[in-house]
Amino acid sequence: MKKRLPSRFSPPAPRAAEAEESAGETAWPRVSRLLALRGLCSRREADRYIEQGWVFVNGERVKELGVRAAPDAKVTLAPEAKRKQQECVTILLHKPVGFVSGQPEPGYQAAVNLVLPENQVRAPGDPPFHPRHLRGLAPAGRLDIDSTGLLVLTQDGRAARQLIGEDSSVEKEYLARVSGNIRENGLRLLCHGLVLDDRPLKPARVVWQNAEQLRFVLTEGKKRQIRRMCELVGLTVTALKRVRIGKVRLGDLPPGRWRYLRADERF
Repeated sequence: MKKRLPSRFSPPAPRAAEAEESAGETAWPRVSRLLALRGLCSRREADRYIEQGWVFVNGERVKELGVRAAPDAKVTLAPEAKRKQQECVTILLHKPVGFVSGQPEPGYQAAVNLVLPENQVRAPGDPPFHPRHLRGLAPAGRLDIDSTGLLVLTQDGRAARQLIGEDSSVEKEYLARVSGNIRENGLRLLCHGLVLDDRPLKPARVVWQNAEQLRFVLTEGKKRQIRRMCELVGLTVTALKRVRIGKVRLGDLPPGRWRYLRADERF
């Protein structure tokens, strides 16, 4: 096992007289976690920045992975890291049916394969496509293979954490076409009261748009959540489309086409 070098922020094994003080220090969070918790970058990015020497704790450079710091420590990024973040792009894609949002499955393609120059929808001021924007591009949330609508792909760990972090509260809005007869109190249960995977779901906003379509607004994203919710109240989802994530809407972006998130847009 590789022995981790001592650090001024994460002291080595203590002597008996220092045990009580050091016990608190070894329980401190890693610097990479502090950066992520404060929304400065993702933990993966934090590790890269630490290795580059682009992270400072209380004004002192950190270059060793695994270093810990007090929860109230001042943690900052070097200008080089900030410039690196400014180069990251976030892409909005209208995913069609038949494409997977994450790793491709046998016989299917990943949605990221649609990010081609000929599929870009450009508005005045939008940058042209560049191949470097595909490096590290990853989906920030899933969208089922048989669902359509807004899929976010990003190089920016800050955006990904905002959308899919464990404490994320960003709304996702869907339109679900359904068939079947809803059970008594079914709409109330869809809004609050259902359990999936042995855990109660967070409250949702669910309303009828017409006799065959429901509108869902969720702040969580369990696997096939809306389809499973509907099954529990006697309905079958025949089509599902995500139309909004936070303040960003799918709008009139055609299926299979994409555009860059613009400077004036925020989730």
